[in-house]
Amino acid sequence: MPQSQYRFRQTISTIILTGGVVLGLVLCYLLAAPFIPAVAGSLTLAVLFAPLDAKIRTVVRPVGLSAAATVAVAALIVVVPSFLMIGTLLNEAARSAALVRSLIDSRTWMRAIESRPWLAPMFRMINERLDIPDLVKASTSWLAGWSGTFVQGSFSGMLSLLLTFYFLFYLLRDREAIRAALEDALPLSGTEFSRLAERVVNTIFATVLGMAAVAILQGALGGVMFWWLGLPAPLFWGVMMGLLAVVPFLGAFVIWAPAALFLALAGEVTSAAVLVAWGTIVVGLVDNLVYPILVGKKLMLHTVPSFVAVVGGLILLGAPGIVLGPIIVAVSLTLLGILRSRLSQAASARPAAVRDP
Repeated sequence: MPQSQYRFRQTISTIILTGGVVLGLVLCYLLAAPFIPAVAGSLTLAVLFAPLDAKIRTVVRPVGLSAAATVAVAALIVVVPSFLMIGTLLNEAARSAALVRSLIDSRTWMRAIESRPWLAPMFRMINERLDIPDLVKASTSWLAGWSGTFVQGSFSGMLSLLLTFYFLFYLLRDREAIRAALEDALPLSGTEFSRLAERVVNTIFATVLGMAAVAILQGALGGVMFWWLGLPAPLFWGVMMGLLAVVPFLGAFVIWAPAALFLALAGEVTSAAVLVAWGTIVVGLVDNLVYPILVGKKLMLHTVPSFVAVVGGLILLGAPGIVLGPIIVAVSLTLLGILRSRLSQAASARPAAVRDP
């Protein structure tokens, strides 16, 4: 066979093989897409609980038993408190819906407007266009029906939770084999792969622990102030503030600002001022002071890429995007750094090769 014909066939074969690999990767993604939440959760838990599993292995020799023990500990730490909190929130939401509706009805709203003549034109314009009492009633009706919606979606959530811990067991048990397979599959040297793996681990720790700590602190501070001011459902709104604290540039402000407006319209100007000061100075600064201390240099992302990673991950992937978004950005930046290092080394080696006859 002529050499040119052989090369042509090899080229065609390589193109077909590349197309088959690309098609296979796309199909594999489509097959794995329904399991992305469970995979993201199991990967996050595997990274967080890997140090504990390493310690358990020193006592429990079979890796399967040590992985099962770690999964049990993770379930006790993550699942049990979550179920207790969810049950409390459902009861709190159902109990407080009627109370919130009674606090803001049409007559109360109009009395608040009429008691402040200098603000009456603006409030009447807002009320005519938005119908605030109807909006509040719709919101409280949503709160009352939230428990029913939660129950309807509990089956899929329970299935995803079971899959998360199912995957977690194998990620813990076979983590050395998984790491070796990835290192063999990726076109990276041992040093480059270690650099990439360390960046992923640091990103997960920084994202999860940093955001969780800030969210818990902001939610607790906001809920305590709601309780002290006598606002309804302090536990529920505290948890809501904590959940919203995960989203940059939103946070607890979305909850406490309307509450402060409600207090001001109800004549509680001092309480409204206290809530605004507390939310702005104490709750608002927690993110700027505590988060950098907890995260430090582990995340290695500027505020703008971090915002894009978290919010973009939420929009593209849903809740798992809170972790997967920063991981995608961190991996991309690390691979870019590895590529730059290779190009720099190649450029510095080229003149020496030219000088050497």
